[in-house]
Amino acid sequence: MEKKRKLVATMRNKPWRMKRRFAAFKEAQEFVDKFEGALGGKGKGKAWFAYKMMMKKKWIKFQKDFEIFKTSLIPWDKKIKDVESHFGSSVASYFIFLRWMFSLNLVLFSLTFGLVVIPEVLMGLPYGSIPRKTVPRAEQPTAMDYSVLMNFNGYCKYSVLFYGYYNDQRNVGPLKFPLPLSYLLVGIGNFGYSLVVIITTMANDQDINEGEADDEFTFSWKLFTSWDFLVCNPESADNKYASITTSFKESIVDLQMSQKEENIHLRRFLRVLANFMITCILGGSGYLIFFAVSRSQEFANRDDLSWYEKNELEIVMSLLGLVCPPLFETIGELEDNHPRIALKYQLSRVFALFLGNLYTFLFALFNDVNNKIEEEVNIKNNSVWFLKEYLANFSMYNNDSEATAPPINPADAIRGPCWETGVGVEFMKLTVSDIQVTYMTIFIGDFLRAFIVRFLNYCWCWDLEAGFPSYGEFDTSGNVLGLIINQGMIWMGAFYAPGLVGLNVLRLLSSLYYQCWALKCCNAPHAKVFKASKSNNFYMGLLLLILFLSLLPVVFSMMSLLPSFDCGPFSGKAKMMDVLMETIALDLPAFVGTLVGVASDPGLIIPAVLLMV
Repeated sequence: MEKKRKLVATMRNKPWRMKRRFAAFKEAQEFVDKFEGALGGKGKGKAWFAYKMMMKKKWIKFQKDFEIFKTSLIPWDKKIKDVESHFGSSVASYFIFLRWMFSLNLVLFSLTFGLVVIPEVLMGLPYGSIPRKTVPRAEQPTAMDYSVLMNFNGYCKYSVLFYGYYNDQRNVGPLKFPLPLSYLLVGIGNFGYSLVVIITTMANDQDINEGEADDEFTFSWKLFTSWDFLVCNPESADNKYASITTSFKESIVDLQMSQKEENIHLRRFLRVLANFMITCILGGSGYLIFFAVSRSQEFANRDDLSWYEKNELEIVMSLLGLVCPPLFETIGELEDNHPRIALKYQLSRVFALFLGNLYTFLFALFNDVNNKIEEEVNIKNNSVWFLKEYLANFSMYNNDSEATAPPINPADAIRGPCWETGVGVEFMKLTVSDIQVTYMTIFIGDFLRAFIVRFLNYCWCWDLEAGFPSYGEFDTSGNVLGLIINQGMIWMGAFYAPGLVGLNVLRLLSSLYYQCWALKCCNAPHAKVFKASKSNNFYMGLLLLILFLSLLPVVFSMMSLLPSFDCGPFSGKAKMMDVLMETIALDLPAFVGTLVGVASDPGLIIPAVLLMV
């Protein structure tokens, strides 16, 4: 019997692998025979029962190991859990949202890079072969200057980063890849994929949101059931201790806010006053953006601009995004709401600020686009006239009407302003300006502030940690809104600048590490730690709204605006959507065109829109 026990112990410790299935079956049969022999040939049922129980234990152990393995594959899970244990679930919700945004943008980057950029680089015409892929002669001496490249001009402007570089060949390369059609479908597909992912995430979180009410005896449950007795690592134990302490603080704040007595009339007056002041700030910021846009249009006709005058609009928008949110938070203290409700109000107000600024910027941008389209028509006529004169002069000079004129160097060709690339450049500059302001704000407002408090506190007149300036707190609302508005700019600008999505992926990746480092080293936990909602549907709702608002200008440009005649994959077309209609007419069966015509009938579209609403 001792041998049998050793055999059972050995079998329990052996790993179960699928490639050893037949060997395992043979081993099981031998185990049963030996077990039966040990019982005198009367225990076959018991032997199989013992074997099944042993396999069941192995399967349970395998499931646990697999769950641990899946958890280890979640990116930055340990880093976010560490943040949650020390700074609360409200701060951790921002980093969870940032990780979700990174995964979304990674898919968008894969679509754009794989179906647009790579085909053009591998199968399209090389740089310098045609005017749209060549820096003009007048710009070549400064095309590699740092100041020029930082403004996305020079070689950056005539690269795969922007719309104007892509050729209008219907099919490119030996594979006959339909690049213009792919460019259009990827632009539409980015919005479609984002919409599906956002709605799916909101639907999955809906059940969590409905069951968010706390149970009774909250503190008793937390006290007796919070500790995980499987924790055996000192660092994990410290994080768990900090997490339990933070959860008690969050529950205490919820209890205090639910039992608070207040003067309802005074509270209503203060809330009306706070909302009036915030409305005035929103109106003033909109007027300031409009004033900066008007000045930028005046500066467009001047060549002797200073650095500030060139970047005035981006600086004004970045400063408004930097100054107004803390001002909103200060005014919001008058309302004395629960911290969770105050966060939602703050998010809504900052969202209105950013959205107003963004659409004011777009209004000015598309006004400039209309002027450039008129300029495009004049330049197109002039280029046709220039080509005819060039051919006529060459024939007259050689006294041969059938002589073939040498081709014009692409760097010397007359070209239009390419309004699509101009729009992409503006979005690139705005994104880079936002990155610089955000990172400098963290460095100056958090790192230098914490450095002063930590090292000058011993020789100062008062306690710098307890008084002014103290350690900074993490601005959850401002950072979340920054992510949402930035994503809106990416959705709008990616159609005109395919390289914008790649820039945003790098920005999100660096932000996660940079902000996590700044949070741990330079910030203190919030004075009022509160429990975040178990569902992030509020964030997703704002993201869904900005998705629809970002879709409008892109669809308007696809359906209504005249593409540039000498740049981009849609040059020579009356509308960008003509590429899709051309493909349906030439490459697909006739009944597909009939179905598209029926589906685009207003009598069907209007009921469909009402049903969706």
